[in-house]
Amino acid sequence: MFLSAVWTLILTAPIHSSLSRVYTNHWAVRIPEGPVEAEKLASKYGFTNLGQIGGLEHHYHFHHSRVVRRSTFATRGAHSFIHMDPKVDWAQQQVVKTRVKRHARSDPSYIHFNDPKWSNMWYIHCSDKNSRCRSEMNILAAWQRGYTGRNVVVTILDDGIERNHPDLAQNYDQLASYDVNGNDYDPTPRYDSSNENKHGTRCAGEVAAVANNSHCIVGIAYNARIGGVRMLDGDVTDVVEAKSLGIRPDYIDIYSASWGPDDDGKTVDGPGPLAKQAFELGIKKVVISNLHTNGNLALTLWVTRCFTENQNAEIFTEHFAENRSSRHSHGSAFFQTIVTTDLRQRCTDGHTGTSVSAPMVAGVIALALEANPLITWRDVQHLLVKTSRQAHLKASDWKTNAAGHKVSHLYGFGLVDAEAMVVEAKKWRNVPPQHTCSKTSDRRTRYIRADQKLNASISSSCCSDQPDQQVVFLEHVVVRILIVHPRRGDLEISLVSPSGTRSQLLAQRLFDNSNEGFRNWEFMTVHCWGERAEGMWTLEISDSPSQLRNPEVLGKLKEWTLILHGTAEHPYQSQGSQHSRSRMLEIPTAGRELKNPDSVPGAPEHEEEEEEEYNGTSPCHPECGDQGCDGADADHCLNCIHFSLGSLKTGRTCVSHCPLGYFEDGEARRCRRCHRGCEKCVARGPNECRSCRRGLYFYSKESTCVETCPAGCFHDDGQRRCLKCHENCLKCLRDADRCTACKDGFSLAGMTCVPECANGTFFNLEEMKCSPCHISCSTCTGPGLEECIQCAPDYLQQEWRCVRTCTPGYYRGEAAGFTQRMCRKCEEHCLSCQGPGTSCTQCKEGYSLISRTCIMNATCNNADEVFCEMVKSNRLCEKKLFRQFCCRTCLMTAG
Repeated sequence: MFLSAVWTLILTAPIHSSLSRVYTNHWAVRIPEGPVEAEKLASKYGFTNLGQIGGLEHHYHFHHSRVVRRSTFATRGAHSFIHMDPKVDWAQQQVVKTRVKRHARSDPSYIHFNDPKWSNMWYIHCSDKNSRCRSEMNILAAWQRGYTGRNVVVTILDDGIERNHPDLAQNYDQLASYDVNGNDYDPTPRYDSSNENKHGTRCAGEVAAVANNSHCIVGIAYNARIGGVRMLDGDVTDVVEAKSLGIRPDYIDIYSASWGPDDDGKTVDGPGPLAKQAFELGIKKVVISNLHTNGNLALTLWVTRCFTENQNAEIFTEHFAENRSSRHSHGSAFFQTIVTTDLRQRCTDGHTGTSVSAPMVAGVIALALEANPLITWRDVQHLLVKTSRQAHLKASDWKTNAAGHKVSHLYGFGLVDAEAMVVEAKKWRNVPPQHTCSKTSDRRTRYIRADQKLNASISSSCCSDQPDQQVVFLEHVVVRILIVHPRRGDLEISLVSPSGTRSQLLAQRLFDNSNEGFRNWEFMTVHCWGERAEGMWTLEISDSPSQLRNPEVLGKLKEWTLILHGTAEHPYQSQGSQHSRSRMLEIPTAGRELKNPDSVPGAPEHEEEEEEEYNGTSPCHPECGDQGCDGADADHCLNCIHFSLGSLKTGRTCVSHCPLGYFEDGEARRCRRCHRGCEKCVARGPNECRSCRRGLYFYSKESTCVETCPAGCFHDDGQRRCLKCHENCLKCLRDADRCTACKDGFSLAGMTCVPECANGTFFNLEEMKCSPCHISCSTCTGPGLEECIQCAPDYLQQEWRCVRTCTPGYYRGEAAGFTQRMCRKCEEHCLSCQGPGTSCTQCKEGYSLISRTCIMNATCNNADEVFCEMVKSNRLCEKKLFRQFCCRTCLMTAG
């Protein structure tokens, strides 16, 4: 099993859709007390508990069978009280998200072949020397070096995969598969006459179709394990996406998802809160490296562009810049149509769109993971930036940034080079920890005028005074923007780095008529990758009013925040020397183990032989001291200038500095082992560590390495350290201010510890103090009339507010499970009543009170007397229909 997971994902444009919401009968609920309490609460409010949402602890998937399956409005009823239950932290009725499978709008009709299609796989090789096709991805060369994806696990998140397809069955992995739509372990697609659910099977073939089986094609990583998650064949909600992304993150290495919001030029949508958490949790569980978790999903690889077999560019996704900036292609390999596996054990040559791209890049990454199983998601991004090439890709906006990387809004960093990826991955050392530094502009409103470009600048020192946050060399740059605007589609936004690199974050969007603006939306760019971060950053905003709006109504930039992600040290400063230096730093190949587990990795292995005096003519090694040597290598020195490494048993060698796991004993000029678990140390003791080996965390208070951080600290996987929780937190998760338990005198509000306020008050986050509730509330979440949790002693709860007396049409009653006095609704047409059922005392206009039931005046008569007596004697008066026909017989008293 590999230690890193890489996510390849195709999503498009951010934010909310302008279309009406569609509510489902599914809920996401956070219940900290665990699964037993979740079952009790589900039963109490009429739900069925479908279990934990993927890997998200304390999050449960509830379903209500008596709520309409799809509705344009949120439903109210007894089940709604679950939102108010004190044992529920958070509950959300799920809404349907528009998710489209990435294919060309007019997918050409495909032809089924029974013959092998190797000769048609032009993106791997070109058999026709006269054609203009290009195979510059160098996949063949990577294969020739022995890399075919062996032992790498890839999962396709889509509409299912045909696990018994002859080209997939041999590589199919049951452990990497699940059916989220059907809640079982079989991801087989649902078959219909139109073969609608073919998408996942096509993508799976690109990655891991079996080689040399005389059927269809060869996958790019044809020895990789392939799984499928069926999740697109039904309503796609935040719960569905989170469940899918949480399938076995400790086992699956690469998740490939070729879908996203609709590319209609007006939709602005992205992952919901649960899906974002699932991304972060999945990465943290398996990647022992630095992790950025602020929710902008910089931890994925974004792939958005395609090029054709013999043309320059074929753009299948939206022609808009937020697509190109926040979905950069880290060296994407894109094509028009290819041949691949298809439903019903067949093949197609009609697979197209950006769906082609993500699985191909996933396949190439699988080759790199086989070459070096220790690379992490950030290493993969650096590898793609370093090895991708402009090749024959033509675009007018190619530029070289200040770090020397060629980059384009159309093609990102260029074309993937599989051979370069595996060669570089083989000798790769993990990049330094990722730091995050942010700075927010002043809160001064700036007007966006049509006749001039608005420039807003932030000067950043890149947190130079905070070593744990300092960013010197850039990776991702995120801009969070708060803009109010009458027509969002008229805006253009760019960001200029201190080195002068311009990134277009947003282009005009012809069909985007939304007046919602951008409310703290995050745009991301990688065009500054590798540049120095310090200096003046400039945000440029232009407004080109369309004919659809009043140009005198100006947009406003309220605030913006610059968030820099990168490293404090150069990511490659020691790569060259480390990769070309001694054997002790070489990454062991799969299956090779050291003969002596206590020996120094890479130290020369000696056979017992008689010691002879060195009579060679070559000089001693430069690390040898004044006593000379008995050979030309560093392990032949009689003494060392700097340090000796190893033992008499395993052999000693002279080194200029001690490797990880050792400290330098200057007096003895020896490299001595650190305590077990220490990566860097100053002495042998367990409390002399300065950093820790993979899988352990550095606890700075005691200078030791631990598997689990103590109370009051949280695991920071990026820095591999135990960091302190916020001062009010007793326990926290992933970040200092994401509290899960509070110190005395504080209570949880979401994941924040706030002072415990007395009854009748609530904690006001804006004013950071306890403020009074509405007079009708005993406890509340805010100052409003409808923000009560419990009512004041002299008040009753009616619908969503507290009242002194029940209004007409309601009666005082109790609700199961609640001590709160409540106003319950009378029977239909009652103006007042004494309780539930037929207990009316007064009717609405147009109705008559007959035996405590309100009957419409026009229908209160008797049918045939004999018929009505039969109705009454057969106890059919209980039926409303018969009661109306025979109201006098059934309801009216004699006389």
